[in-house]
Amino acid sequence: MSSIRPWRDIARRTSRQIMVGNVPVGGDAPITVQTMTNTLTSDASATIDQIRRCEDAGADIIRVSCPDVDSTAALKQIVRAAQVPIVADIHFHYKRALEAADAGAACLRINPGNIGSAERVNEVVNAAKANGCAIRIGVNAGSLEKDLLEKYGEPCPEALIESALDHIKLLQDRDFHEYKVAVKASDVFLAVAAYMGLAEAVDCPLHLGITEAGGLIGGTVKSSIGLGNLLWAGIGDTIRVSLSAEPEEEVRVGYEILKALGLRTRGVRVVSCPSCARQGFDVIRTVQKLEDALSHIKTPMSLSVLGCVVNGPGEARETDIGITGGGNGKHMVYLSGVTDHHVEDADMISHIVKLVEAKAAEIDAGASVSMDSLHGKAA
Repeated sequence: MSSIRPWRDIARRTSRQIMVGNVPVGGDAPITVQTMTNTLTSDASATIDQIRRCEDAGADIIRVSCPDVDSTAALKQIVRAAQVPIVADIHFHYKRALEAADAGAACLRINPGNIGSAERVNEVVNAAKANGCAIRIGVNAGSLEKDLLEKYGEPCPEALIESALDHIKLLQDRDFHEYKVAVKASDVFLAVAAYMGLAEAVDCPLHLGITEAGGLIGGTVKSSIGLGNLLWAGIGDTIRVSLSAEPEEEVRVGYEILKALGLRTRGVRVVSCPSCARQGFDVIRTVQKLEDALSHIKTPMSLSVLGCVVNGPGEARETDIGITGGGNGKHMVYLSGVTDHHVEDADMISHIVKLVEAKAAEIDAGASVSMDSLHGKAA
């Protein structure tokens, strides 16, 4: 059914739903945001500290690498301490998958094809069944099977899709269906084409990612183009933004991508201008301070920070709280789109923070609704 603003509608691909721990993935479940720790998993304390920061940033699912026995030995403590499902990342060593399943991992990230013999794949699948684990098949353009590289000459969409289908068959032949699939590449064009082709071929949930995307800025741009393209087309049930940055930054970028598409909201959506000579206050520094001061807000709502009256009043009409720069250090504050009062330069940051916190409390209590809901920008 179309909304009153059909140009904002996204028709999500129909996929069957699986459970990763207590988190549903696929079907009509919200698109989940994932990240991966970069501490030594064997250092349970450091890994749990990093997991906690990622949870605070809003991560729904967190993956940890399990390359050795010390890592899977620490996994039980990590799983017990985590508030979100933990995915164990396994490559080559099938025994690590068995140990991770027994340690309480909610999901095993494997390539069935590199686990080894059919007997070993059977053991991993049986361990997943016995422990209620999901499996994430992770196909990557950088580690395609030799026979597929020989067949196609290079990593291409068809090769990634064929690899995924081969791995899926290994699980389906063993009557295992609690799986999701990724076909990642660092090349945006390759990844998008592979996901689009796979989306037509299977009904399982898809895990989206542009792998090895780069640093915070470059990787964010590449991921936004690739994931944004797919999500706008309705493809994708869970996402991970792969950045050479701290994992909590991956979570924040993931949510910003979903927010921009109206697919999921968390925290304060900030509308702000790039600033110019007309600005009545230092917009750039003000936005930086406000984003830091409001990072604890989880309630979906909106804040506009505009330096002057050219676009300030218009943007404020669409947001829960608005501030527009004025002359002589006095700036106009808007509440629920309506002009309300002025605030002085010196008090502006603390005043806006208090207003946002009060509005969030009202929304949480059901005493108010966000302007984003009224304008169809929240999902």
